[in-house]
Amino acid sequence: MIPESIIDKKTMLLFRKTLLIFLAVTACNSLFGQQLPFNPVSYRIYTPFVLNPAAAGSKDYLSVDMNAGFRGQSHSQILGANTRLTKKVLGYLPSGKSYAYSNVGAGLYGYNEYEAADSTHNAGVSASASYHIPLSGRGLSFISIGASVKGMYHFKEGNPDRDLPSREYWYPNVDFGVYVYNPNAYAGISLTNLLHPPKDTAMLNNYSVPVSRQYHFTGGYKFVLSESMDIVLEPSVLIHTDDSLSFDIKESIEPLIKLYVGNFCIGTYFNDYSKVSFFFQYRYPKFYIGTYFALPKDSPFYKKALTSEVAVGINFSPNKSGYTKSGHW
Repeated sequence: MIPESIIDKKTMLLFRKTLLIFLAVTACNSLFGQQLPFNPVSYRIYTPFVLNPAAAGSKDYLSVDMNAGFRGQSHSQILGANTRLTKKVLGYLPSGKSYAYSNVGAGLYGYNEYEAADSTHNAGVSASASYHIPLSGRGLSFISIGASVKGMYHFKEGNPDRDLPSREYWYPNVDFGVYVYNPNAYAGISLTNLLHPPKDTAMLNNYSVPVSRQYHFTGGYKFVLSESMDIVLEPSVLIHTDDSLSFDIKESIEPLIKLYVGNFCIGTYFNDYSKVSFFFQYRYPKFYIGTYFALPKDSPFYKKALTSEVAVGINFSPNKSGYTKSGHW
């Protein structure tokens, strides 16, 4: 049997290779396209498989999540679920059967987003599938490959005063991702919205759906600060770019910090450097609740729209054992 220390070294080497591949891709690409869905912001914290389909099924439980966000008159919602598919195996229970996880993961989510500033409505559904390849005999380290297919909707309100008609589009899209993870660390690369959106060339003013192909890198590590008190610090980062020619570090690099204390989690997410953000999460035996807030730095919150979001989720395993590892949310 291969020692676990050698497996861990191989896993870290994969992390480094993943980052190098992403940097090679982003050297020729850049930012300022729109992610879709973009809001609610907190789905990057609570439902990360939306950005990388290879992360679907990477947790050791079924997760069903709902995120809702509000910014002035704008609002957005995401409802999703992801799990590792299971199979029955011989066990020591009275029934003689138990459950074991297979190598196949699956995810499904739908989103709805209304942006009051430009009078646009976006919605869609996505189905993901992933395959998880174990990197250790104990089944703690994995590399997964995933893809998703999406049906997307975009509606742009018209302006009769300017003789501008409304525009409505239905179109397909696909995502692809690679994810490497173990109980302590994770890293992933994903490409979302690979297909170009439709354009309206019939009008004098050409119009295209404001969404572009996106490239994402995510990575994080968990530091155990106190094993007896179950205190874990998890810094991570999201780096994203697109096919445009401009690049802005503040727009493309988004650090995130989580501090776990038992069943409680607090953190901050630098999604927008002009705002101060913080979030809370509390885990109950079968579900969790979370909140996310972002306050503007340069003006009182009553002069600019406050970002407020809420998240709820249900996490459970087929063996009815709940969470199997503390700090592994």
